[in-house]
Amino acid sequence: MELKARQLKDSDWETLTAWWNSWPDWVSPSKDFLPDNGTGGLMIQKNNKPIVAGFLYFTNSKSVLLEWIISDPNYKEIDRQEAVELLIKTAEKVCKDAGKKYMFSIGRNKNLIKLHEKIGWNVDKKASYEIVKKIA
Repeated sequence: MELKARQLKDSDWETLTAWWNSWPDWVSPSKDFLPDNGTGGLMIQKNNKPIVAGFLYFTNSKSVLLEWIISDPNYKEIDRQEAVELLIKTAEKVCKDAGKKYMFSIGRNKNLIKLHEKIGWNVDKKASYEIVKKIA
């Protein structure tokens, strides 16, 4: 069976939090920190089994932030990287179809960075940091 992309659903939340909690050094974000309260993104699945997901933060400019890419830590199939690549390419298509011109992402995972480079993303080699403050 082939990999398929779909919009995230409310029913994916339990799966996503289990994935975040299973990866070392990850913290599950609050739903209200994510686009559309946790449904503003994409899921890649195979045979109806979720494999990888990511979120799209649409802005009031021509840019979109692709973030919080997370995968099933127990999925060890050979097409794992293909699933991540499909997620990114599908996100590109969704954004382009919405009239956006630019996408950006933040990451530290070496495999994810290499994959972005492979499919034509520019990767700044200087380290940067996510800076977040809860104000309310």
